[in-house]
Amino acid sequence: MSDFDAIDSLLDAVGPEVALPPCQVRRELRERARLSKAQVARALGVSPSTLSGWESGRDPVGEVRTKYAYLLEGLNAKLATETETETTAESAAERPVASGTAAAAVASTSSTEPGQDEDEVELLAVAEPCVLCGSPAKQRVAGFAQHLDPSGCQATPAQTPKSSPTAPSAQAQVPRTARPPRPAGGSTAPRGRAFQEPAGPADLIHEAAHAALAEHRGDVEAASAVLLKRAIPDAMRLLDETRKGARYDVIAHPWIPDILKKQTSKGADQIWEARPKWTRPELPPGKHEVTALDINGAYLSALKTHLPLGQLEHSTGSAHDRRRAGVHLITPPAWEHDAVLPNPIGQRDEPGPLWVTEPTLRLLLRLSGPKHGLCEPPEIHESYTSGATENLLEKFRIALKDARDTAIADGDGLTLEYVKAMYSKFVSTMGESNYNRELYRPDWMHIIRSQAFANLWMKALKAHDAGLTVVRAMGTDELHVIGEWRRVFPEGRSVTEVKVKDTYTAGTGTEAGAGQEQ
Repeated sequence: MSDFDAIDSLLDAVGPEVALPPCQVRRELRERARLSKAQVARALGVSPSTLSGWESGRDPVGEVRTKYAYLLEGLNAKLATETETETTAESAAERPVASGTAAAAVASTSSTEPGQDEDEVELLAVAEPCVLCGSPAKQRVAGFAQHLDPSGCQATPAQTPKSSPTAPSAQAQVPRTARPPRPAGGSTAPRGRAFQEPAGPADLIHEAAHAALAEHRGDVEAASAVLLKRAIPDAMRLLDETRKGARYDVIAHPWIPDILKKQTSKGADQIWEARPKWTRPELPPGKHEVTALDINGAYLSALKTHLPLGQLEHSTGSAHDRRRAGVHLITPPAWEHDAVLPNPIGQRDEPGPLWVTEPTLRLLLRLSGPKHGLCEPPEIHESYTSGATENLLEKFRIALKDARDTAIADGDGLTLEYVKAMYSKFVSTMGESNYNRELYRPDWMHIIRSQAFANLWMKALKAHDAGLTVVRAMGTDELHVIGEWRRVFPEGRSVTEVKVKDTYTAGTGTEAGAGQEQ
């Protein structure tokens, strides 16, 4: 490109921006076209949360604005043509449902009924089939269209007017819940699509696994390789599905303070995650049988944690606001129980202040309180925080947990590994990653990891308080104890249970706290 070509290109970009319809119209066009936020976002090369912003008040700029306007104009033209066709067909068939359709359109302006959770109910600009009865519904609850008033679900297929054979309409389509159940041998979904006509968020996962297995003709290894490769984008689509109906949108690419940026390309940022790596210095006299317990789904459970919603804001002072979450510069308290319990901030060589996450700070504050009294409160110097909620990823976590439980009950190792890859890679690629461009929240990544470490620490405290001898605490999922641990922790494969990873003897005649005898 010559210098003049570059200048011409620059001049072409200068001028009035292409017009966009109002925010409500943008959303209405997408919903009438039966397009999800994830589908439109992928077509435009943005994240679903960015698209949510465009449908609630913000405007895109530059080239993506032109693309978005082109999409909306195309949807408007296509939907207008379809509406004319349906109206003509209805008039020819003299169907008495036109007034009902018009009344439904007016009903879209009604507000949520009293008592309904605003975080669960989403008003639809265009009616969708109710998951309970198949009739048009104007509300979406927890991501699924359904009637809020039970009286609206009284219609039966026999009462539904038959559509004209020459003019099929949206009402003539088979509702999702009325579709035939998938065959036991696998899915017949089209190739290349991960999620097919689910009955719920957890079914998204099973449908994807069964489709991959069917596509590779029962070859579990080949299907597993494909599922693991697309675990990150599939996790993001699942997150988008479970966020439907939420009353707030998270910022996927907020401004990030320097402490959360890598110091070098292969280095780390300044956040300390408090990862435990502790071995008891001395054991009681004699030989002991030590059980290494494996904590199931550590990162999955850690998705329930206080996450900041918006951009982090700086503050100073020693006060902690439990309505906010983020990262904090603290001077940790002295720890005098290292002989029996690990330090809550992990093994750290350098004294003085350090940046910790919300779960670490809350753990220290909890341990310094009157219930435990194990240490002094930490000294808070400054913080980067935002308004927070503990339930931001709760629907996402439950969908993954339900899919995991079903896979274990069915002996479905393929789906089980797929679920594990989805949540573990989802957490690990929130930071500066080339594998996940839709979500850039290194603060979330550190917080979720630290929550997993804090959860393990609390299990160590629970074992200690119950009279067990805690021998080791490692990472997020490894706890070694001496004693009758089954009276403290239930055994099994659920995320609320533990399983035995190893057993060995330690004590007299072995290296203190770490030796083993075969």
